[in-house]
Amino acid sequence: MTAKTIDLNADLGESFGHYTMGNDSAMLDIVTSANVACGFHGGDPEVMAETFRIAREKGVSVGSHPGFPDLWGFGRRVMPFTPAQIERIVAYQMGAAQALATYSGHRMTYMKTHGALGNLTERDPAVAEAIVNAVKAVDPNLPIMAIALSHLDRIGRERGLTVFSEIFADRAYTEDGHLVSRKEPGAVLHDADFAAARAVRMVQNGAIETISGKMLPTRIDTICVHGDNAESVDVARKVRAGFEAAGIALRALT
Repeated sequence: MTAKTIDLNADLGESFGHYTMGNDSAMLDIVTSANVACGFHGGDPEVMAETFRIAREKGVSVGSHPGFPDLWGFGRRVMPFTPAQIERIVAYQMGAAQALATYSGHRMTYMKTHGALGNLTERDPAVAEAIVNAVKAVDPNLPIMAIALSHLDRIGRERGLTVFSEIFADRAYTEDGHLVSRKEPGAVLHDADFAAARAVRMVQNGAIETISGKMLPTRIDTICVHGDNAESVDVARKVRAGFEAAGIALRALT
């Protein structure tokens, strides 16, 4: 994509049984792509099918969003799986998402890892390799959405996969371009106006903006707003409005 177009994605379909997470209906009116939980950190067959159905009706692209099997921790705790086991839990969840998307009349556009599993792909090349192995085994034509400047971003391209490089509207960045740990204060940005203005700056400059304001050049295909925060809908709306005001077109990943 050029600097004048961007995909806006969100992690959705994360409710489970009687437990509701986020406001998916509102978010699906704003974003252009939805990363749908596959049942391990959130989501279930009913939630998945409904999320895919609504996304199809609203013209929103969808991707599978596999994570660690950690409902209690919402997939945000590192679990001691080997790289080979990670390959299989990712393949398993991709299969579930593919089945429910097809059932709902939609189709998968990409795969994006969730939470702690996704964060590991920034720093651990063995985990990144495992993710690439899973995708190449299940569907080598399926693109990966990878955190910009991560090992997964690099290794996916080196091994011939299509990679969509992702930055985050509502997460802070360290000086080396990694996401600030959620254990640290200020890791998640709750000020919608600040998040929107920073998102526009990053896309216009083709760079990640760190806590200090330093710009780290990177490819940017898509920008994420998390769907599970109290401010998620407001942040997403203002990010989208900011892009539109700056002449940056919103376009779903294809």
